[in-house]
Amino acid sequence: MITLNQVSKTYETPAGKFAALKDIDLQIQPGEFVGIVGKSGSGKSTLLNMVAGIDRPTSGAVAIAGTAIHGLSENKLAVWRGRNVGFVFQFFQLLPTLTAAENVMLPMDFSGTIPFRERRKRAVALLERVAVGAQADKLPATLSGGEQQRVAIARALANDPPLVLADEPTGNLDSVTATAILDLFRDMANQGTTVVIATHEAGIARVIDRRIEISDGAILKQ
Repeated sequence: MITLNQVSKTYETPAGKFAALKDIDLQIQPGEFVGIVGKSGSGKSTLLNMVAGIDRPTSGAVAIAGTAIHGLSENKLAVWRGRNVGFVFQFFQLLPTLTAAENVMLPMDFSGTIPFRERRKRAVALLERVAVGAQADKLPATLSGGEQQRVAIARALANDPPLVLADEPTGNLDSVTATAILDLFRDMANQGTTVVIATHEAGIARVIDRRIEISDGAILKQ
């Protein structure tokens, strides 16, 4: 599902060049639930961004389900990402003027993969799947952090992507809600979705299939 071959990412900073990733080689199988673990600044988020096509490698190759995404144009990459990747951001990134259901419908509107008349029904069904169906017509500001995270996960599933990526999905949640969110990701993987989460929390071992430890932009161990 995911193949990274000698992927490096270097940023230009006022202090000089900064190597965020260094010669990453990685393979993740379809339906696998993988946790990328490391401290803040270790390169976790950069690695997720490479897999999602949000950022491009300075060198190396990124292939997702046989598509070499590092070589796609920006327009083709945006179309590919909308249909193949669901991304759960660390701070939810819900649009404040849209209801929960409207936030979930947004990816469907962009990609056009779901017929217009079916979008609202699908959005509500996804919100029910993540146990916030009753909040469908509420604005994000009226929801708790855990509810907003669930809406963000429902939005990531809007176009039924084969790959879901999550950046610190439990970092802003209480322990009970965090456990429920991780169990939800586990269920998604059990149903065939490839799930990759970046986290600094050690307590994910019970739900993931594989743990990848990263430090200073390099994989320490798997």
